[in-house]
This record gives sequence, structure tokens and C-alpha cells, in this order.
Amino acid sequence: MTDETENSTAPPATPPISSGEEELIRAVVPVEAVGTRLDRFLADLLPDHTRSRLKDLIKAGQVMRGDNVILSPNARVKEGDVYDLRLPPAASPVPLAENIPLNVIYEDDDLIVIDKPAGMVVHPATGHWRGTLVNALLYHCGESLSGIGGVKRPGIVHRLDKQTSGLMVVAKNDKAHLGLSRQFADHGRKGPLTRAYTAFVWGVPQPQLGRIETEIGRSPKNALKMAVLREGGKVAITHYDTKKRYGDDVISQVTCRLETGRTHQIRVHLTHLGHPLLADPLYATGFKTKSSLLPDELNNALKSFDRQALHAHHLGFSHPRSGETMLFDSDLPADMQHIENLFETLLK
Repeated sequence: MTDETENSTAPPATPPISSGEEELIRAVVPVEAVGTRLDRFLADLLPDHTRSRLKDLIKAGQVMRGDNVILSPNARVKEGDVYDLRLPPAASPVPLAENIPLNVIYEDDDLIVIDKPAGMVVHPATGHWRGTLVNALLYHCGESLSGIGGVKRPGIVHRLDKQTSGLMVVAKNDKAHLGLSRQFADHGRKGPLTRAYTAFVWGVPQPQLGRIETEIGRSPKNALKMAVLREGGKVAITHYDTKKRYGDDVISQVTCRLETGRTHQIRVHLTHLGHPLLADPLYATGFKTKSSLLPDELNNALKSFDRQALHAHHLGFSHPRSGETMLFDSDLPADMQHIENLFETLLK
């Protein structure tokens, strides 16, 4: 806090009103803060809480001005406004074991291979403290998971986005964790690590078989997105191969193989080619009107398809103990198989 805020005649933040598990903090806007965004104003007053967390709390209805719930983090504050912020009890830093069903493809004393469903977050984070893959693994594996990844990411050596389905390998002890981590860090350049994904995209990439190499980093226009950057990003390499074309080349099925593992890499690279994933909520927003050109049954199916059309169908690696090459393949999940069936019957 600044000296001016601390010397304000109306203290901007009072001690918690309740002494229970939930804290209620009252903040009064001083003249110096007039015009500031609400999330920034609260973040300046409460340095122990990140702006991202405070933004989430605002959107969750935890901030009131008088009798009104304020849901907009970018609302501009006015002098004398009084805001009441409810802070839920802090989440435990140690994830809880939860009895969540897992589709286990393979398991031994060193590792476990699972087929992650779309909608499941890999590890606990803000807004997703329960129901994650880590919570499920803690229940399934008990105390056997590797601790190298930390208490929030035990055994995790690679990730899939929440709405991407498919194959993942998790280490059950530290030796396996180190061995698998080295392979993922090398991206298969010197070993048998292989990763392949099935993607449904708008249009048909040209050329239909190719290699994409760019730098990828945080988008300067949208903090939620990654983007191809001219400089300042990390090198990302994706190999793609168009396998099927539907209708008048309105949609195609593409196999992508990763040579690096950047955040949102496939989604960003295919968008960079001009062929984003179907139903991708971040990168395909400009293609929503294309669905209106499709048959009604397919258009309606895509509207209800609530995640990017991406599935990690192949995973290969060297077993960290035996050195044996392990290869796994996964069929398309039911939701992607359904829309593919519609492509084949309706887009002739």
C-alpha cells in the first residue's frame, strides 16, 4: 500500500470482521484510487492475494457494494465507495485423494498410463482444487506416486489441456519420474518418445503434409492465449499430416506429432496455418459462422460439442526401469467419434 492510502481518513481495508473460516474484508475507496479497476484496487490493498485470484472471487459473486453484488473485475471504483470482499478459507496445499474413475490403459510398479477424458484438469490450480487427475491418482495409487513434482503435481511429467482427451503417463516413484522427465525434455530427439494427436480442423491445410516451426509465447493481446511470435518466444515444432477430407474440403482430419511441447502448441500452430481446431473456444472464434453453412444436424452437433476437437491418440516411450519401448494407442472418444460419423454421412 502507498503512504497516501495508509494516511487516508477512511482506512481502505479493515481487519477481518468475522473470525470464522471465511474472512470479510471491507475496503473504502480513497481519492487516490478513483478510476482504478476493481480487481487492481483490491490487489493493491491486499498484496498477499494475486490479482488473478481476486478477479475470480469477483466473478464468483464474492464482492458487494452495499446491497449489490459486483461481478465485473473491470468496474471502475469511485471515491467513498465501500466494497465488502468475502475470502473463502484457503485451500489445502496438499491435494485430497478422491474416488474418481480412471481409464487405466497400463500399470506397473513404476508408472501408470491413463486415457484422460476431456473436461478433467491435470493438477490442482486456482479454480480447480478438486476433481483433477492428481486427486484421482492419489486415490488410485495411494502413497506410491513420485514426489518430485511437488505436492500439487505428484508424478506428473507432462500435461494435456483440460479439454483435450487422450493418453498420459504418470510416474509412481522418483526413479521413473526422472527417467520419464528426461525423455519429455528431449522430445524424442534421441529416444523412442513419440506423441501423436488426432485433430478435426476447419478446411484443409496446404500443403497437406508439413512441418511447422515457429516461436510460441504469451499473446500480447490476450493473456489467456498463446501466439506465434517473431521473437521472445520458445521454439515450437509440429509435424502434421492430413488424413481425411470431408465434403467440399470444409473440414479435415489431421494427425499432429510433436517435436516440442509448448502450451497450446497444436492449437496455436494449426490456427497459424489458418485451420483452427473445430470448437476451439480460444482460437477458432472467427470460424463460428462457418458452422451455419453445414447441414443442420451437423451444425447442431458442433454447437453442443463443448471442447476443442483434439485427442492424444498415441504415446510411446522407453520404460524408465527396463528400457523396453512402450507403445500405446487410444481410439477416438465417443464425442469425437460421433461428429466424425456425421462428417462421413452428411458431408459427401
